Amino acid sequence: MKATIVTIGDEILIGQIVDTNSGFIAKSLDKIGVEINEMISISDDKNHILDTFARLQNEVDLVIITGGLGPTKDDVTKKTFCDYFEDELIVNQKVLVHVTEIIEGFYKRKITQMNKDQALVPSKCTVLHNKVGTAPGMWMKKENTVFISLPGVPFEMKYLVENEIVPKVVQEYKRPYIIHRTILTYGQGESMVAERIEDWENNLPDYIKLAYLPALGRVRLRLSARGTDKELLDATLEEKIKSLDAIIHDIIVGFDEDDTIEVVVGKILAKQNKSLATAESCTGGKIAEVLTAVSGSSRYFKGGVVSYATEAKINVLGISKDLIDEFSVVSSEVVSAMALSIKKMMNSDYAIATTGNAGPLKGDSDAELGTVFIALATPTDIIVEEFNFGQPREKVIDRAVIKSLELLKKEILKNVQ
Repeated sequence: MKATIVTIGDEILIGQIVDTNSGFIAKSLDKIGVEINEMISISDDKNHILDTFARLQNEVDLVIITGGLGPTKDDVTKKTFCDYFEDELIVNQKVLVHVTEIIEGFYKRKITQMNKDQALVPSKCTVLHNKVGTAPGMWMKKENTVFISLPGVPFEMKYLVENEIVPKVVQEYKRPYIIHRTILTYGQGESMVAERIEDWENNLPDYIKLAYLPALGRVRLRLSARGTDKELLDATLEEKIKSLDAIIHDIIVGFDEDDTIEVVVGKILAKQNKSLATAESCTGGKIAEVLTAVSGSSRYFKGGVVSYATEAKINVLGISKDLIDEFSVVSSEVVSAMALSIKKMMNSDYAIATTGNAGPLKGDSDAELGTVFIALATPTDIIVEEFNFGQPREKVIDRAVIKSLELLKKEILKNVQ
């Protein structure tokens, strides 16, 4: 079963907003065995919409459209639906009652004709009731293709997908199983990982596909199994993941889409009842940012200091000016002092410190652009490593954040039995 997702709106095409709806819809459909054939964004133009519908007709089973269902004149989706299906708009009384309750009951204002027009739907459509908004969804079939129109407001779209579309598709269509498993690796690039697992990959069965999803400092390996026997798919995936773990256990940090390295590190720290603090210069607080973005991080993250300027290193962290003058702010000696200082200040078990030249200017040091020193203060030791992450600036910062957490993970796992 195949589907195409169409987002309608000039605001998407000019980059005014980012399309997040398509990703949510794709994940929701994938979970129930619907393959996404294409994602496209088109303008609020009647002819463009009609041409798109005609092209997709009988090419896919489902066309999911978001956007263009508002009450204003620039929202043309409903009228275009009527043209494509040779239909007319009528008032749906159930929708009208719902819209009235929202406008007059919740917002406490008199309903306008523009609000009432939200209850206009094509006479031939199946209305998808939108309990959290005023724009109903619409389900219409032409020949072999179902066209589903949804509001573009994300929380309204999500409600309709979860409560109307997914149950209806499950009930009306027979679908294969599509099962994904994600293995998250850190520390080696895509080509190196591929070389290590080449024989394993060559022996995957035809119904399991492997995709490499690289990013700075990490590679996600996504296994996708497709078929009609769910038990066989689950069992084979588990077997293949177990054999993969035996090959690259040293770089695997998790087996789930959400198991980012900051999540994994947090789980280990919480399990060991250990704490962490950070003193950041070149990373500008980004290590603290990714750590505190994880729910429950207050269990193990005590806090951090962004000692960006040399004065902050001296006045806040208490780093000796003589030490900085002798070795410069970008040095193993200074980053060690930063880590030890923040560890003592926060009374933490572990501490991470960073200093470097992220670029594009050198700042208070003559170190090469891209140079980063990372220090890890442990309960018994201080570990310092020097890297050169090249350029541009964003790449240096991101790689320094990831490498800092890699070093921490490697160290704290030494104490895991």
